[in-house]
Amino acid sequence: MKKQLYDVIVIGLGSMGSTTAYQLAKRGQRVLGLERFGSPHDQGSHHGGSRIIRQAYFEDPAYVPLLLRAYELWEEIERESGTNILNITGGLMMGSENSLTVKGSIESAKAWNLSYEILDAKEINRKFTTFTPANGTIALYEKKAGFVRPENSVLAHLLQAEKHGAELRFYEPVIRWEAHPSGEEVIVTTADGVYEAGRLVISPGAWAPNVLEGLGLKLQIERQVMMWFAPTNGIEPFRLDQFPIYIWEAEDGMQFYGFPSFGLSGEGAKVAFFRMGQPCTAETIDRTVYDFEIARMREYIGSRIPQLNGKFLQAKTCLYSNTPDEHFVISLHPEYKQVAIGAGFSGHGFKFASVVGEILADLATEGTTSLPIELFSPKRFSKV
Repeated sequence: MKKQLYDVIVIGLGSMGSTTAYQLAKRGQRVLGLERFGSPHDQGSHHGGSRIIRQAYFEDPAYVPLLLRAYELWEEIERESGTNILNITGGLMMGSENSLTVKGSIESAKAWNLSYEILDAKEINRKFTTFTPANGTIALYEKKAGFVRPENSVLAHLLQAEKHGAELRFYEPVIRWEAHPSGEEVIVTTADGVYEAGRLVISPGAWAPNVLEGLGLKLQIERQVMMWFAPTNGIEPFRLDQFPIYIWEAEDGMQFYGFPSFGLSGEGAKVAFFRMGQPCTAETIDRTVYDFEIARMREYIGSRIPQLNGKFLQAKTCLYSNTPDEHFVISLHPEYKQVAIGAGFSGHGFKFASVVGEILADLATEGTTSLPIELFSPKRFSKV
């Protein structure tokens, strides 16, 4: 097979790979993108219509600078592509005063001087009558929270990447990749060809345990379920212009989250658990959604959002790629300086996709980035 030469090859064109290919092509790089499926697709982590975005980040205040840049880049791709991706609805982070969801959100908001309100149970219900929180529940309300549309994002970034000259190949899974120890080249082999480039970006999603085998990332792939219910009193109170995104931490510590309806009334409103999944692999995930899973969701929304506890409409499965500490892996490869990796986004990464693409493009072209990514080094997993 004849080798074909590029500046940068991107393995995986999903959430992060699509934005990376766009950023690289926009910089004038000769880009080859390789994807095992079509794109967007429903086999990984970027389907289901919506992903929450917020700035008062309870996971760690260190994420906030990246979020501020991500918002700018979401607006930029919307302008360039003419595609709706970012939707600002306001957002509620709910739980007890000492819950991680509330306490961590307040910590980030204070650390970065973000605008927010604290609402008690009565104020939550007064402002958003669909919620019926028990006494003792409070919420951080953030006006700038909302959601991004993942399929729209992937498609828009890929279309713009092509417009800037990227060559994108679909249904062409990678068999292996090799990096020369000198740091001068990489070779990627698929069933259809052998490709050579000066740099490589690997963003394999749930396929990372195989593609990045040997790095010791300790990734755990996990099955998750998204559900849609028909509100009992009609969709109007749940529509985009009236209903916020929310993350609600129950008394037992379980978090569930949801979105407004932005489609037809018959599509219902979406809700899901955060981290109530089963270990699996990208190849062995069980796509069947069971009655007991639907019943379990009803236990949490029944008293808290009773109007949402109507007819079950549909469910979809997706995949989390979790690191042990639930923080990302964004870094140059520890052995090969010409290889950049983005993996382990642990169920909270999509909102960062726009800025992760910029960071991975920085690493591929400059070997460094001005954005703070110290938290995401893979070296943390090798510490004793």
